[in-house]
Amino acid sequence: MTKIGIILGSTRPGRRGQAVAEWVAKAGAEQVPDAEFEIIDLADFSLPIFDEPHPPAFGRYTKEHTRTWSEAIKGYDGFVFVTPEYNRSIPGALKNALDFIYTEWNDKAAGFVSYGMQGGARAVEHLRLILSELKVATVRSQVSLSLFVDFRTTNPAEPAEFTPGPHQAQSLTTMLGEVVAWSRALKPLRDGA
Repeated sequence: MTKIGIILGSTRPGRRGQAVAEWVAKAGAEQVPDAEFEIIDLADFSLPIFDEPHPPAFGRYTKEHTRTWSEAIKGYDGFVFVTPEYNRSIPGALKNALDFIYTEWNDKAAGFVSYGMQGGARAVEHLRLILSELKVATVRSQVSLSLFVDFRTTNPAEPAEFTPGPHQAQSLTTMLGEVVAWSRALKPLRDGA
């Protein structure tokens, strides 16, 4: 069975990404029964700022937190990145997590669900560049959630409720299908064929 990791790219307290990642996981389970979807929460790993003495491409990890992160990522066939847009890019915690390892990302597929003032589109553009260097194939379809439309609140002092518009469900279905299909297509490369 194809395994897709849903990477929750923000570690900020009160983040909106948790509800988004759960929405993605639920849709994946309902719409793609021959694939397995699991949330990978960066906050669960408490990675420090990159502290390995060797470049990740060598795979010579000396720190236990790096080995734990490596083990968590290497078993997946593809990923869906759930990311907010911070200052026209991705959160620092997500960039740091990507930088810790290398071969564990190679020859896998990725899709994106972003959110922000502009739907998180600029964060995804940066993420596509980073992932290309990690030899990750990114699918074209993506979900861009607006903080003004897809998250609603009646009281600005309260957390916003995640209420994606109906059109977002179709975008998500398309993107998930592409990620699973590309993950399967890349399997011979992962297997060394």
